Amino acid sequence: MAPSTVFMEPDNLLTPKEKNKLRKPVVEKMRRDRINSSIEQLKLLLEKEFQRHQPNSKLEKADILEMTVSYLKQQSQLQLKRSFHKSSQFDFREGYSRCLQEAFHFLSLHKVRTETQTKLLSHFQK
Repeated sequence: MAPSTVFMEPDNLLTPKEKNKLRKPVVEKMRRDRINSSIEQLKLLLEKEFQRHQPNSKLEKADILEMTVSYLKQQSQLQLKRSFHKSSQFDFREGYSRCLQEAFHFLSLHKVRTETQTKLLSHFQK
C-alpha cells in the first residue's frame, strides 16, 4: 500500500496563510516558555525577599511579578536617598574647605599673633 499524503503535505503546497496557522501555536508556546523562564529566574533571584514577605506559600506568577516591581521600587528609593545623602555630605565638605581657605586667606592678610594663628589653623584642621 502506498503512503498516504493526506496528512503530510509538502511545505511548498501550503499557502502562506496555512503556514502561519501551523506556525502560530509553536511561536506562542515559545513566547510563553520565555515568559515562564523569566518569571522563574526572577523567583530565584529574589527568593530571600519572597520568603520574608510570604514564607511557606506557593507564589503565583502574578505574585512574583508584583513583588518584583515592589522590590525594585524600594531599591530605587533607597538608591535615591543614598545619593542625596552622599551629595549633602559632599556639599558640606566642599563648603567647609572653602571656608577654611577663606580663613587662611584672611589670616595671611592681617597681622595676627603667630601663636593665635597656629592654634586657629590646628583647630580648623581637626
